[in-house]
Amino acid sequence: MTMTHHFSLLGHYDWAAAIFMIIAWLVLGWFIEHPPKRRPSVTVLMSQKRRDWMEVFIHRDPRIFDAQMLSSLRQGTSFFASTCILAIGGVLALAKNTDPLVGVAKEVTAMSSPVLLIQIKLALVALFLTNAFLKFVWSNRVFGYCAVLMSAVPNDPTDPQARPRAAQAAELNIRAAMNFNRGLRAMYFALGALAWLLGAVPLVVATTVVIWVVWSREFASIPRDILLKDD
Repeated sequence: MTMTHHFSLLGHYDWAAAIFMIIAWLVLGWFIEHPPKRRPSVTVLMSQKRRDWMEVFIHRDPRIFDAQMLSSLRQGTSFFASTCILAIGGVLALAKNTDPLVGVAKEVTAMSSPVLLIQIKLALVALFLTNAFLKFVWSNRVFGYCAVLMSAVPNDPTDPQARPRAAQAAELNIRAAMNFNRGLRAMYFALGALAWLLGAVPLVVATTVVIWVVWSREFASIPRDILLKDD
């Protein structure tokens, strides 16, 4: 059976729904990271707070608190990377044994779905989970780079190398956090992609719900209002 025949199992609505989800994921991510200046996202606001953190870090003595904070951030990336590995394993196991999903599809939609069609739909879930895993792993590594640079910041705040190295550490911290957030968004969309097993319309509905959840947390959440209070 050729690859073309495999994908011909998907109808036009299925393709449209899948493309809508992928475009929504990419566009929403770009908008969160490049919001209008008059309406910054939580991600952008936190980027400035991370720069403020490194400014305070220069003058803090001892720096045990900062080391603990960075360790906590790295543990978070490790936890989610491990979670993604388990989730990918679960998706692959389902792709190998689709009998339970075929039964659910028959009960919910009163239609039988070919095994190959279910596997193709699960591939979209696996795609998002794999992307999330790679983002979390890279985030963990960049947090490690940040830790090295923070260790290289001189204890004397008047040292000419103190501020430039702290600024570099801040930018690495921001990049690590950005990749962590990208991983989280991919996990949200992976959960939404599961709705494709029920059809194209449920996938569109799930994508819309995910867009709203992610957008509201970045632009209409209580944490955002708190962060704006000092600005």
